[in-house]
Amino acid sequence: MTNLNTNKIFCLLIKNPRELSKKLINRLVLVLKIYVFRDELELEYKRWIADKGDEKLRYDYPNLNENSIVFDVGGFVGDFAAKIHEKYGCEVFVFEPHPEFYYQCLNRFSNNPKITILNYGLADKDGIFDLTDSVDGSSFSKPQKNNSSIIRCRCAEFFSVLNEFGITHINLMKINIEGGEYPLLQHILKHDRASLVGDYQIQFHNFANESKLALNKITKALSKSHKLSWCYNFIWENWEKH
Repeated sequence: MTNLNTNKIFCLLIKNPRELSKKLINRLVLVLKIYVFRDELELEYKRWIADKGDEKLRYDYPNLNENSIVFDVGGFVGDFAAKIHEKYGCEVFVFEPHPEFYYQCLNRFSNNPKITILNYGLADKDGIFDLTDSVDGSSFSKPQKNNSSIIRCRCAEFFSVLNEFGITHINLMKINIEGGEYPLLQHILKHDRASLVGDYQIQFHNFANESKLALNKITKALSKSHKLSWCYNFIWENWEKH
């Protein structure tokens, strides 16, 4: 260990010993997951970081232009929408059911007519759902018993939204909805309409044992119209239309 690192740890120990212990424990857990238990998710995340996926893959869609339509499903505070629009000038529809993040997006893009902010999620059916309030991990699929962490939010059926806006083709659909990707994609595939999207950029979530089974069924059906262009399991993956 270098003198610089030693001094840094020594200073941290004097100022905040609990914080140092917490950091050391978190680091130890990460090392054990990667190098001892060979945790699949941690290994994939490490590979994603090493390959600079956020820089080199997530915004690399050379076929997009100012006439393209992008769906940002699970918009959070609008970072993806902002970057993809800035790079290609495309029209972006941001779907964010969480009221706090919705208003952040609304304020952020108030002067941009090509970015539409919608205060509902996309799903297989219309409805009102309990949303677990967990910042960027907010989810319909992981309800909590503590009522203080639950927010009532709206979801709209996918095809009804397309009809409302007169959309017949989506060039890119980014999906990060904390487990809601499974029923949404199953719904699209059930109606044999997967080909109306050019590229699917998806973050699948592994919340339960049946997640992998559902994932396998979805990807098998999706492969009929799309090919897997890159994949980091349960981190991000992209499906490009044949």
